[in-house]
Amino acid sequence: MKKAFCLLGLLFVMGGLFGCSAASPGNSGQAATGTAEQSTDASASKTHVDKIKESGQLTMAMSGKYPPFNFVNKNNELDGFDVDIAKEIAKRMGVEAKPVTTEWDAIIAGLLTNKYDMILGSMAITEERQKKVDFVQYYTSGANVVVPNDSAITGKDDLKGVVVGVALGTTYEKKAREFGAEVKTYSSSVDTFTDMSNNRVKAVIADKLIAANAIKEKGFPFKLVGEPLYDEKCGIAVSKDDTALKDELEKILEAMRQDGTYTKISEKWFGIDIR
Repeated sequence: MKKAFCLLGLLFVMGGLFGCSAASPGNSGQAATGTAEQSTDASASKTHVDKIKESGQLTMAMSGKYPPFNFVNKNNELDGFDVDIAKEIAKRMGVEAKPVTTEWDAIIAGLLTNKYDMILGSMAITEERQKKVDFVQYYTSGANVVVPNDSAITGKDDLKGVVVGVALGTTYEKKAREFGAEVKTYSSSVDTFTDMSNNRVKAVIADKLIAANAIKEKGFPFKLVGEPLYDEKCGIAVSKDDTALKDELEKILEAMRQDGTYTKISEKWFGIDIR
């Protein structure tokens, strides 16, 4: 009888031990799953700004064909007003600026497929573009008619039927068509000026600051005629609803304006503050 009780007791104790052992792997599995979920949640909660700071670099796209805003200098490096603004923004974020070039007519598509963090290449803010991306304004310019010095064209009203050069994918292309011009497109405004000097186009519509710089730096025998066609607000483009990066850029740009850094960069390239 005693032996029977002892045997039953032993079985009970062993059953309890094995029962705990069997439960342990289940508990361990639950703990591991919880850790994985927490890790996933933490990753999902990171903003684009957090990820930029973790990567240590801020990438921004531009055409590289829009002097003095952005261009490739004699050392084969990207240079210009946009590049200096980009470097200062990156510096204040504590990361390295990494400007890249891409064709202008595909630049928004590149942002939408995450090829870079933002577009900082003197992009005009338009309703059509705002349907695809968000903007942080950083300067104001405008469009102007540019013609050879000996031209009889005095402004937009003289452009009907005239061969007018514009950069492809810009707001100037639409304006030229509205004026009844025969439009010829180019990869950059610089190319339009070159072709006009070779008498392949009779007029150009371009950014007034770009035109003034080209006339001054390249010695083109051109003049700006008529009143500016319209003012144009230019902005840094970010992915739609990327509020974290948009807010960060607005904060940094405002600080640059307040402490004089923006004015210093602008005067370096244009002799005036173009904000």
